Amino acid sequence: MARTWPAVFGVALGVSLLPASPAAAHNSLTGSDPRDGARVATAPARIELRFLAKPDPATTKITVTGPDNVAALGGAPTFTGNRVRLPFKPGKAGLYIVGYRVASSDGHPVTGEVRFTLTTGTPADPSASATAPATAVPPASPSGGPAAASSADASLSAVPAAEERTDSGGRGWLWALGGAVLLAALVAGLLLRRRSARG
Repeated sequence: MARTWPAVFGVALGVSLLPASPAAAHNSLTGSDPRDGARVATAPARIELRFLAKPDPATTKITVTGPDNVAALGGAPTFTGNRVRLPFKPGKAGLYIVGYRVASSDGHPVTGEVRFTLTTGTPADPSASATAPATAVPPASPSGGPAAASSADASLSAVPAAEERTDSGGRGWLWALGGAVLLAALVAGLLLRRRSARG
């Protein structure tokens, strides 16, 4: 038994190493940030991919696309060891796909993708809300547009009203003067009648 143990151990060790050699020759993705299938409310400044082996920048190809197949890669990727960092340029809310293609040490290319969902899009243009009320108010036209016409109509309507008030005041004085003359005539008539009756 003591002689057979080293042989059994050697065979077991050899069998365990046989499948590991081809597997080690193939590169693969070990993790990402954001992770595959994640839902994020705040867009990250960059996307990170982590591989089993150090990827070659010359043969590595990575794309980032967002909703409507719009490119969302904000710049050139940076390689640090087995990590690749990608500047992220977010757009509308929706699904973003990070596609990668890396070469293994045996020359076999490995392709895959990471998908994550951005639940909030880029903020709206602040100038849009500032210009919206301005467009609702018609600008004043120096050449006699609608604004000038409305102000002219207002001034014209005010003038007759003032004239009407002036005319009514003049007519009141005439009525008062006429009444005074009539009253004086009546008083004079009564006095003449009394004098004639006494005589």
